[in-house]
Amino acid sequence: MIYFDNSATTQIYPESLDTFDKVATQIWGNPSSLHKMGDRSHQLLEASRKQIANLLGVKQDEIFFTSSGSESDNWAIKGTALAKKDFGNHIITSSIEHAGVANSVRALEKQGFRVTMLPVDKTGRINPEDLKAALDRETILVSIMGVNNEIGSIQPIKEVSEILADYPNVTFHVDNVQALGKNIWDEVFTPRVDLMSLSAHKFHAPRGVGILYKKEGKMIDPLIDGGGQEKGLRSSTENLAGIAATAKAMRLYLEDEKKNAEKELAVKTKIINYLKDKPGLHIFSPINDNFVPSILCLGMEGIRGETLVHTLESKDIFVSTTSACSSRSGIESGTLNSMKVPDDIATGAIRLSFDPSNTVEEAVQFIEVFDKIYNHFAKINHLK
Repeated sequence: MIYFDNSATTQIYPESLDTFDKVATQIWGNPSSLHKMGDRSHQLLEASRKQIANLLGVKQDEIFFTSSGSESDNWAIKGTALAKKDFGNHIITSSIEHAGVANSVRALEKQGFRVTMLPVDKTGRINPEDLKAALDRETILVSIMGVNNEIGSIQPIKEVSEILADYPNVTFHVDNVQALGKNIWDEVFTPRVDLMSLSAHKFHAPRGVGILYKKEGKMIDPLIDGGGQEKGLRSSTENLAGIAATAKAMRLYLEDEKKNAEKELAVKTKIINYLKDKPGLHIFSPINDNFVPSILCLGMEGIRGETLVHTLESKDIFVSTTSACSSRSGIESGTLNSMKVPDDIATGAIRLSFDPSNTVEEAVQFIEVFDKIYNHFAKINHLK
């Protein structure tokens, strides 16, 4: 079995699962309870928060726990809009954001907020000058993802940060769900970033845990009212076992980013070297400094992406059609459409996403299988 769908979700680390099991069975008190079982749980919750903050280089009180990356995105977008609605109603984002951001912005647009969607070029990156031109006195929020989840393009967060340095009252949110552990952190998380989203199951932690970094002093309203957990900003009894397991997984995941990125790049390079001269094949995730090594999006003329996915699945190779979040619902790639890729090519796109556990040997096996598939469909569609 070859698993090339790590951007959709990763396999939980055994060490992380062990932490989850131990906490779930031995430290099950509610962190808000006043008795010693609750106190023990609270201490572990805060120790986990501190470890994650230290790994990210931020303050402990700037880390908030949610249920997912999507919830973190929703909270960042909607919570900021609600908190700052008296100061303006203009939101700027890009045309290639994850659905957690894109649909949150669309929901606010229906409520009367004005939204500017920045276009991207043929490489799937925004032009910072377009952002500069879009900013006005009513702008309250800018949300730009660090790494695109479909093609792996790295957005110019540093340049955006430099522009927003002149707009201190504009909140800057970055969805970094696909960026953690890719040896590019300094490029996608600058001191100017006010809010930042992460998702635990993208780095070998359990599902059901998200993280929102909120810079100290920044305004945001809660979306969930209740018992006042997370400093009164995100009510709900904390998923303590999941949070502790997330802290463990993050530490393991970030131990050697450079070496891990090199492993992913070796796999990607092997496959691209095979693909690059094939007629009718289009590579949307080239190897250069503007793309992460962990994502390879490609399209084949004359065949739909879901057909390729299921054909590879029959050979025990698992990939996605662009974003796994939209694959099952049949939504085509918004990123490729924004890049002006023709529909007949965009609908044939698939996404391979790698992890340090993947090997060049797996890449060779993939090539052997894919070559037969390619030759079959190339003959039918007269690509050769």
